[in-house]
Order: sequence, then C-alpha cells, then structure tokens
Amino acid sequence: MTIKLRDEALLLATHRDWESFNMSGDSYQISKIFGENVFDITIAEGIDDDIRAEIIDISHSGKRLSEQHADVVAKAVTKWSMSRGVTHFCHWFQPMTGSTAEKHDSFLAFDKQGWPIDKLAAKELMQGEPDASSFPNGGARSTFEARGYTTWDISSPMFILEGSLGKTLCIPTAFVTYYGDALDIKTPLLRSISSLKKQMVTLLHLLGKKDVTDVTINLGVEQEYFLVDKSLYFARPDLVMTGRTLFGPLTAKNQQLDDHYFGPVSERVLAYMQELDYELYRLGIPSKTRHNEVAPGQFEIAPIFKDANIANDQNLLLMHVMNKLAVKHNFVVLLHEKPFAGINGSGKHMNWSITDSTGTNLLGPGPEPQSNQNFLLMIAITVKAVERHAEMIRMSVAGAGNDHRLGANEAPPSIMSVFLGDTLDKIYKAILDGREFKSDESVLLDFKAEQLVQLLQDNTDRNRTSPFAFTGNKFEVRAVGSSQSVGFPATILNMAVADIVSEVNDSIKDKLKLGKDIERIKSEVIRELLSSSYHVVFNGDGYSDSWVQEAKKRGLPNNKTTADALDVLTDSSKTKFLMRDQAFSESEIVAKYNVLIERYCTLREIEFHTLSTLVDQYVVPSAVNYKSKLLAILKDEKALNLSAGVEKEIHEKLNLNLRNIAQLRGKLTMGMEKKYKSSAEQALGIANDLMPLSEEIALECNSIESLVADSLWALPKYYDMLFVR
Repeated sequence: MTIKLRDEALLLATHRDWESFNMSGDSYQISKIFGENVFDITIAEGIDDDIRAEIIDISHSGKRLSEQHADVVAKAVTKWSMSRGVTHFCHWFQPMTGSTAEKHDSFLAFDKQGWPIDKLAAKELMQGEPDASSFPNGGARSTFEARGYTTWDISSPMFILEGSLGKTLCIPTAFVTYYGDALDIKTPLLRSISSLKKQMVTLLHLLGKKDVTDVTINLGVEQEYFLVDKSLYFARPDLVMTGRTLFGPLTAKNQQLDDHYFGPVSERVLAYMQELDYELYRLGIPSKTRHNEVAPGQFEIAPIFKDANIANDQNLLLMHVMNKLAVKHNFVVLLHEKPFAGINGSGKHMNWSITDSTGTNLLGPGPEPQSNQNFLLMIAITVKAVERHAEMIRMSVAGAGNDHRLGANEAPPSIMSVFLGDTLDKIYKAILDGREFKSDESVLLDFKAEQLVQLLQDNTDRNRTSPFAFTGNKFEVRAVGSSQSVGFPATILNMAVADIVSEVNDSIKDKLKLGKDIERIKSEVIRELLSSSYHVVFNGDGYSDSWVQEAKKRGLPNNKTTADALDVLTDSSKTKFLMRDQAFSESEIVAKYNVLIERYCTLREIEFHTLSTLVDQYVVPSAVNYKSKLLAILKDEKALNLSAGVEKEIHEKLNLNLRNIAQLRGKLTMGMEKKYKSSAEQALGIANDLMPLSEEIALECNSIESLVADSLWALPKYYDMLFVR
C-alpha cells in the first residue's frame, strides 16, 4: 500500500494539468487593483472629514476612540464590505502560536421589531471576546479563566479575505487577557514602536531638529519558501507533521552549480507566482520582487517597505495567501527553516530603518557620510544596541526550525555581529583613532565594454554571512526564520535601540548643561558609543571557523541552540530594558519564556514521535522487503553454485543498519520517557542528547534508502520532492 502511494503520488505530480493565471483573458494594471480589498479610513466614503481626521490622529496618539465615532466607521465599513459580497466579519489577531487566528461572526442582527438586518455594531468593531483557554499563555491566565479580549488596531487597515464560497471582513486586533496582559505578538510590537518613537523624537529635538513631530519604524520583509507538489507532500508524513523531512539522502546534483538561483522560473511555478501577486495587490500588499532562490524548489518574494506594524500584519497575511493559493495550484508551501537537509534552508530577512516626519531616513548616509553627524550617531547607537543586547536579539529568532539553519553555511551564525562595510568602517576607525577621515573619490566601475552603462560603485558591499548588516540605508536582520513572525524580533530590536537612545538623550542633556556645543557633543557621544561596542563589528566571513574563535576572544556570546538562547529571558538584569515604557511587564516576559520553551520541547517531541513511526512503518518494512528478495537470490545462486558476493554484501549492510537503528531507536524512546525537573532542563536534554540521537537515526535511514531498490522504497525521495514540477 505504501509503495503504491508513492507511485500514485509521482504519477499525479508528473502528469498534472495546470493553467496559467489569467483574468478571463484580460490584462490588469497593478495601480488600478491595488488595495481594492482594503478599507482605507483615509479615503473611505461615509466618514465625515472631521471624524476622519480625529481617527487618524487617534491611530498615532493613543487617545480613546468614542463609541459614536466607532459607529460611523462600523456603518461605513459594513456598507463597503457588503457591496463586495461580504457576509461575515472577524477579529484577526496574532496569538503566541506565531500564526494568526480568527473567529467569524455574521452581520446578522435584529431591529426593535424583530426583523433581520445586516449590521456591524460599534462595540463589535472595537472589541471581541474569543475564548483564550486554548491559546498559548505561558501562565498568564489560569485554566478556568477563559476570557480574552481582542481590541481593534486602528493603525492597521481592515481587509477582505475571499473564499471559494464567501468573503470575510478581517479587523486587525490585539489579543489580551481579562487583566490586559498581552497574549499575542502585536501588543508588545505596538508598545515597542511607541517607546522607540518617543525616545527618537526627544533625540532629534536635542540634535536641533525641532520640526520633527514623529518617526516611523519601517520594515521590509523578504520571504523565502519551498514549493512541493501536493501529492508528494501528503505521501511524506514527516512533512505533514513537522514541516521538514526527518531523513533523506541528498541527490547527486542539487545546488552545487548555482543554476537555480535567479534562473528561469518554470511555467507552473510562475502561474502560482502571478496569481499570488494579483491577490496580494488586491490586499494592498506591495509585492515587488519574485525569483528562484539557491536550492532547487526554493523561491523568494519581497515587498516594498511599510510601517513596522503593518509590515508584520502583511507578512502574516502573505503567508496565509501563499498557503491558500499553493493548494489551488496543487502545491504545498514549505515555510520551515530547513525542510531538506544538505541544501539551503529558508530565512525571512527583516530590513529595518527609521524615517522622521520630515521624510528623512535617519539611516541614510547622504553624499558625504563622514560629515553627516546625525547619521553616524544613529549607526553608532544601533551598533551599541546589538552589542549590549546581542543575547536578546539572538533569542528573538530562536526556534526549533532555525536551529537547523543558523551557522549552516547558508545563514548567519548564531553569533550576533554587525557588518558596516568598508566606507563606514574606515570612517569609524578614523573617529576612534582621533584622526580625520579622507574620502576616496567616487569609483566608476569600468566593465571594459562600451555597450554597458557605467555605474558608480556603492560605498558598501553586502555581507550575506552577517546576521545584522548595514546595506546602504537600512539594517538587514538576516537571522529571522522563514516560518517566524517578524513581530517579536522587531519588538526586541526596537526596545534595544530605544534603550541606547534613552541613555544618549540623558548624556546629551548633561553635556548641554555644561555649555558644550551640540556638534562637539555629537562627536563625543559617537566616540563613546563606538569605544564600548566596536568589538561587535565584523566585516569578514561569518561562516568561517576562524570567526567563531575570534568572536570568543572578543567575548561575544554564541548560543547555538534554542535551549541555550531562551535562557536569557530568565535573567532580570538582561530583560529590564524590555519593561521600559511598559513594552513588557515582568509577568509577560515570564509568560513569553514559558510559551517559547514549551513550544520548542513540543515541536521536538512531535519530530521524535514522527521519526519513530516512519522507522517502524516505512523504513524497516522497506529494508526487510528488500532483504527477503536478496535472500531468495542468495538461495537460488547457492543452489546453482554461483557467486553471490554483491547480494551478500548488501544484505550484511542492511542488517548492520537495522541493528544500529534498533539500538538508537531504543535510546531515543528512553530519552523521550525521561522525567525532567523543569522545562529548561528538558529543552537542554532535547538539544544536547535527543537531537544528536535523532540525527544518527536519520543517517542510518539515509544509508538504507541508498541501498534499497528504488521500486521498493515507500516514501517520496529528495529527487521527487525537489525536482518534480
């Protein structure tokens, strides 16, 4: 039966009928459809200008919205959404599962005479009460206290999600306990944005930019992913249960020739990408770039920068739409950080920058970065934030999936360092040495071909081996995992920077009281920041073994596994900065730790159970089946006095593999049954003891798969999943 399943899956995958994406034969213009499924309060009909202005102000100021004005919005959005065929609404929120949640309610209501009407009440818009008992809470609420609240996030636009038989109005919301403790990712993110904004406006005023009234934290989130044919996906229980293959020998040709990276996109995949872009545009998601990634079957999509809160919402919505449309095209999207061993995994590069209300990018160097003191100060602040809070930033990207990717010669190492590039590095070294920086003339690249347009060389290259790289006018955080929400890493980064900005503000105030000139103060503060943090700057190869040793000499932490990384959340001296401006309460930090450590242990336990099942039900039966055929051949050849050396050798290898698997399988089972004193101890036991055991089992399975005749192997192989399109 299992062999037939693989054969049928391959037959389906290789003989699929598929259609290119089209709009009933009509072409479309992106600007005409962009945001058509988004309710934009700034231009929506049915809202008076004075109310509109107040609501926009409230979305930035945190003032309370009156129920009367909420009722105006509710009526306007009801009319708008119903005109598009919407019948239900939901509060769309982000529990600590890392994904999104929604509970649908219809517009059905009754008037005073008992007649049915379509209505979204102001209270329904502003607040919901989903059952919080089954969501991760980390001890933030007792089991018998099931009430949770969702509250409308005015700053994030409402949108329509379309299904095959209906449409739903989604209202972005925060999710909190009965007492107001965060049960989600959005609430701390919004608090961190407010905290950093407050500190940054104060800083800019001290620097003389009195006209600045606000700053915007921007994110651009690049999303990597794999596509696997749906039939092959469901024929691999490990993909279904864990999101990754728990074993499988690599194909002879995979990514060594670099021919898939930026290569031509296959027609079937392109059809998926085209429809994905179309649906994203309608949802107001500014999808900009799409291409083949490094590994076979791997791809990337990247949007244009947005406000951090909206960018986080849109990335989660992007993953939802990706998954939904993939099934329509008979694919399944794999967002796991390492779905296939031995080839590149997937990340989610988080590009972070800050813009003030005058439109100035505070990370923009300008034509003469060496004399742009505000820019140099902002970079120095960020470098110091990474140096001081390196362990917290590493923790924010920790997860079972990312443990397979970080430091695997395809992603940044688990050591947090900052890449600045040649120009900035020279400027800062000059500052530290107390000498004047002399700028090189702009370098015009000579391609030795008159047909090519000449280019000015950028003042910095890119370093894909760095977890935190300056890339010209922004920082690229490359360590975020592909399945993770960027909301949590962004929250930690915002608070880390806010912590340093607050100290800089105090330092500047003290120096101003001494009568110092602001330009002199900037120079002093930049040098002070760099003097204590420059050891975190590294512009070399982050993949090299020598960097690991060098980082150790520099005193940089290297928390290799999630079990190691999460421990920082239990150190109050290192989490204190998170409580600035109440971004987190002490109890919320404890809850977050409990959720993350439990999630890590649970995911690994699911993997171990799945691996054991696959060994028992697929690997061993396939090996035994092949052994029986070999034995029959050995008996026949012995009866004919023929040599059977090859068959005997294969048989002996299989016997050895099966004995090894049985022993390792027994140790894994005993380890899974072990009782631990705490979740932290369990996580360390899993990371240090059980994971190596599971990897040894995987190697034995790989050996068996390589020996067993292809026709007798029960599961789809790497060749099938990576190359069949």
